[in-house]
Amino acid sequence: MEELFHHIQRYISISREEFLEIEHYFDVIKLSKKDHLQQYKNSSEYLFFVVSGCLHMYFINEKGDNQTVQFAIENWWMNDPLSFYHSHKTEFYFQAIEGCTILGITKQNQEKLLAFNPKIERYFRTLYQIAYGAALYRIKYIYEASKAERYFHFVQYYPEFAQRIPQYLIASYLGLSPEYVSEIRSKKLS
Repeated sequence: MEELFHHIQRYISISREEFLEIEHYFDVIKLSKKDHLQQYKNSSEYLFFVVSGCLHMYFINEKGDNQTVQFAIENWWMNDPLSFYHSHKTEFYFQAIEGCTILGITKQNQEKLLAFNPKIERYFRTLYQIAYGAALYRIKYIYEASKAERYFHFVQYYPEFAQRIPQYLIASYLGLSPEYVSEIRSKKLS
């Protein structure tokens, strides 16, 4: 929980006493490598905070391939915002790339928490604004950048992900084939 406390403090002023009063709104979930959150919780009902480890969120496309749409490492949040908001089943899967410790909060508990401590609403609003802005820039970059530029941009700006995530998942996230990623990596190294 200490990680969440420090993360909240980055965006709003909250005392240790205030934080201790909100801890019980969260469930602690432990995942082994390759576990799916759906094995433990109905993922559409939760907003997840990664304490340790690495997750990826994906869907299965019409060809039957996994298409990664998001990663989360320590101090990142992950969920399907629309299924969470509308309380309906998600079309996404959440899988541990590494062993993980995750804090989960249900929509019902989040509503109670926001009513109990309105300062936390500002925290979540700020996170959603940042996430929405980042999503817009990701879309823009997909349209404007070449395949190689997308890969090298990811590696340069997100080294903490690039060092921990298998190349085939990075390729999936960037809309590239694993073979193409291997090819451009080998050209850069030579």
